[in-house]
Amino acid sequence: MSRVLRFEHPADATVAEFFRQQGALGSRERALLADAVFAVLRDRPRLQWLAASHPGRTPQQERPARPQRPNHAAQPQGTAQTRALLLLAWTGPPERLQAACTPEEWEWRTQALAQALDASAPPACRHGLPDWLAEALRAELRLQRAGAVAEAGAAGAVLGQPESDAAVEPEAEAEAEAEAEAEAEAEAAEAEAEAEAEAEAEAEFQAAAQALRQPATLDVRVNLLKAKRPAVLALLQEAGLQATATPHSPWGIRLEGKPALQRLAAWSEGQIEVQDEGAQLLALLLEPKRLETVIDFCAGAGGKTLALGALLRNTGRLYAFDTSAHRLDALKPRLARSGIDAVHTLALAHEHDQRLQRLAGKADRVLVDAPCTGLGTLRRQPDLMWRQSPADVARLAELQGRILAAAARLLKPGGRLVYATCSLLRAENEAVAAAFSQAEPGFEALPAAPILARCGVEGAQQLCRGPYLRLWPHRHGCDGFFAAVWQRRD
Repeated sequence: MSRVLRFEHPADATVAEFFRQQGALGSRERALLADAVFAVLRDRPRLQWLAASHPGRTPQQERPARPQRPNHAAQPQGTAQTRALLLLAWTGPPERLQAACTPEEWEWRTQALAQALDASAPPACRHGLPDWLAEALRAELRLQRAGAVAEAGAAGAVLGQPESDAAVEPEAEAEAEAEAEAEAEAEAAEAEAEAEAEAEAEAEFQAAAQALRQPATLDVRVNLLKAKRPAVLALLQEAGLQATATPHSPWGIRLEGKPALQRLAAWSEGQIEVQDEGAQLLALLLEPKRLETVIDFCAGAGGKTLALGALLRNTGRLYAFDTSAHRLDALKPRLARSGIDAVHTLALAHEHDQRLQRLAGKADRVLVDAPCTGLGTLRRQPDLMWRQSPADVARLAELQGRILAAAARLLKPGGRLVYATCSLLRAENEAVAAAFSQAEPGFEALPAAPILARCGVEGAQQLCRGPYLRLWPHRHGCDGFFAAVWQRRD
C-alpha cells in the first residue's frame, strides 16, 4: 500500500509486482488485498480523515492507551498509516481481519466506520476527488446544464409569449405599479431558478463523483467475424454467467462479477474480447467499409484495432500505430485469437515519424484515440486521479493537438477522421476539437448521433452533446469518453 501511495507507477502494476514477490499468497488472499488497495484509492480523502484517529501501533508493538478523542489534524505515518487505511478499506470476511487486529484496533475500526462526516471533514471526504478535479468536473457539468437551460429558455421565450390585451387602457400609475410588481416577481423567480439550477448541478456532480469511484462493470465485445451477439449471450448464460446485452452498443455484453473468461470456450475461440461499452462505440463512429484503408493512429494494445478489423470483415488494409512497441506486442496474440490477419503494426518514434509519409493522403478512415489523462476510466484506474495535475492536462492537450493534426494528413479527400479520448475534461475534448476545426478549414465537422444511429446504437442522441459523443459513467453506465468526427473536403 505504501508503494502504491507514492504514485510513482500505475497501481495495478505495483500490486502485480508485489504479488510476484509474495509467492505464498493464494488467489483468494491476492483478490482480497487488491480489493482493499483499490478501495483506498477510490475513497482516499475520507479514509485518510478517519485514519487520523488510529491508535498508531501495530500488533507487533506495545499497545498504547486508546486516545480519548480522535485527532484528525495529523495523519499517522509509515506502517501505521498504511495499516489504518487497509483496515478501513477491508471488505473481506470480518473474522479474518479481526484475527489480525489488536482489540483496540478492532474497536477503533468499528467506531471509525460508524462515524458520520461532520463539519471538520474536508469537502473531499464527501466527493472523494482531488480538489482540482472536483472543480473541473463541477465547471464542466455546469456548462452542459447551462447550455441545456439556455436552449429550453429560448424555446420558451418564443412559444410562451402572452397575447397582448389592448382592450383595457390602465392608468399610468397603476401601470407603473404593475410593472414594478412584475419586475420584482421576475427577479425572485430568476433567483429561485438559479438556486434550483445550482442545487441540481451540485447533485449531478456528486452523482458523477460517486459513479467514478465505483468498480467498473465487465463488458465484452462480440467478434462479428466469428459469432453473433444472441448466440454468444446464450452460450455465456448456459455457462452460468449473469450476462446481458449492453444498452447502447449493438455488439456488447455486460457480465456480472469477475468471471474467469480464459476458461470459457467463447474466449479461447476468439468470439469475445474485453472492451468497455463506451470504447466499442468509437470504432462504430469510423464506419469502415470493406477493402478500405483504415488507420488506428494510437492503437495501444489494440482493442479498437480488433473492433475495426471485424467491421472491415478482415479485408482492406488496417494499420495499428503506437509509440510503444511493447503495447503493440500485446496485440499479436489477440490478433491470432480473433482471426484477423490484415493488420500492419508500426512502432512510431513520434507523431511526425518519416515512415508515415508513404501513407499521406491515402487513408479512408483514421482513428485518433489520443493519449489523455484517462479520467473517464477512474472506475478501473482510480490512482489516475492522484497521479495527475492541471499541468498534466495542459501538457496532454498540447500533445493531443499535435497528434490530431499529424494524423489528419493521412486522409484522402472524402475520408473520415475521428478524435477520441477517455477524459472528461473540456480542455482535452471540445477545446482540442474546436482548435482543430479552426486550424483546418479543409475538414467538415460531422454530428456523431446520426452515425451511431445508423450503426444500430440505441439512444444515440442521448449519448451526445451537440455534435460530439459525450459519455459519463453516471449517465450512461460506461467509462467516460469523448469523440469528434470530421470529413475531409474534396
